[in-house]
Amino acid sequence: MKIKHIVLASAVLVSVSSFAQKDELKKLKRIYEKETPSANDLAEYKANLDKLSTLATEESDKIYYNFYKANTPGIEVSTLGTAPTPAQLEKILTPKTVSDYAVAANATLEYEKKSGKKVLTDEITKDITMLNPMLVNVAVDLGSVKKYKEAADVFHSVYLLDKKDQDKLYYAASYASNGLDFDNALNYYNELKDLNYSGEGTVFWATNKSTKQEENFASKVERELFIKSGSHEKPRDEKIESKRGEIYKNIALILIEKGKVEEAKAAVAAAQKANPNDESLILTEADLYLKIKDYDTYSRLAAEALAKNPTKADLAYNLAVISSNANKIEDSEKYYKKAIEIDPTYFDAYLNLAELKLRSDVKFVEEMSKLGTSEKDNKRYEAIKLEREKNFKAALPYLEKAVELKADDESARKTLLSIYNALEMTDKYKALKAKN
Repeated sequence: MKIKHIVLASAVLVSVSSFAQKDELKKLKRIYEKETPSANDLAEYKANLDKLSTLATEESDKIYYNFYKANTPGIEVSTLGTAPTPAQLEKILTPKTVSDYAVAANATLEYEKKSGKKVLTDEITKDITMLNPMLVNVAVDLGSVKKYKEAADVFHSVYLLDKKDQDKLYYAASYASNGLDFDNALNYYNELKDLNYSGEGTVFWATNKSTKQEENFASKVERELFIKSGSHEKPRDEKIESKRGEIYKNIALILIEKGKVEEAKAAVAAAQKANPNDESLILTEADLYLKIKDYDTYSRLAAEALAKNPTKADLAYNLAVISSNANKIEDSEKYYKKAIEIDPTYFDAYLNLAELKLRSDVKFVEEMSKLGTSEKDNKRYEAIKLEREKNFKAALPYLEKAVELKADDESARKTLLSIYNALEMTDKYKALKAKN
């Protein structure tokens, strides 16, 4: 009898506890579903979470408690009105709070899919759609102030909320790499590799007549509707090239950074086997051997790549950039000239070739500044001056062509003006200056 009484009392306590936690969950759900919760709602929300923290013992209660707790920043943002400032968002939607929400939201969606009871699925799905652009802005703002690791964490959390949006995983990998968070960057790049992500596609642009700004559209059909309505004009398509080569290159570079050269070579070989028609991987392999200072293999691969694709101006240009970064000036000049030969309107090739020619000017200026006033030094000064002029004249035709192709490019114009000035080409200087 006594034992029975004890058992009965325990049953009553369990029952009271169960009712209590169901009540707290109902209150949390009510506030969560409000479009514009108030500051008082937020206080009540937190108070109910505190109560539920000791009551949630069953799997379902733990799942929902964790979700509502992780959603607290979302309620805080909602109390700020329809236009919270970037500073307010950054303070509340930190990489950790976003990551916690992503984990809890996914756990809730998986639980409801398993149980067959859609309690929050529709609301969570709607919230993710709304949160996505807001979180992307937070990540971009973090990246703009060089908080690369934090930006990567936010982008990865956005990807976890919608794994169909693989572009966000790519951005997470890029920012993690920029932030020297190589472990996470490698994990993200490897996941992209396993997903066979390429990032290829087409961006559909048109100019808004009222704002004069270009805007992009989800599809060609959508853009056509706006053009037909008369609100937009000047449609153009922008092709996005495959990012596979870049992904495998970065995997290889990170492995090299970690001292795993053979793994890097194996990763590139596997990439080429899996994607035999991806031309960007040719550059990846060449770049790999350049990084490990195997110049003979690099030169052979570069020559092979160009022989296979003799009409690819971009390939020649990219090989020039790779060579330039490795300070292989002769190779770089050869490939820039090849790019120009293939495409005589290749602005960047002209500009970079001029920059290549002008690199040695730093050396000339440094030596001239160290010279004294002796007769020997004066002779050396005049000799260097002649070398500088010769160097300027070598760069001049490439810069003039670059400015001809893009008259509004400030970098090209300023450099050309400087050379005209240095060579005392007064008439040309004044004519170009007048076009400003």
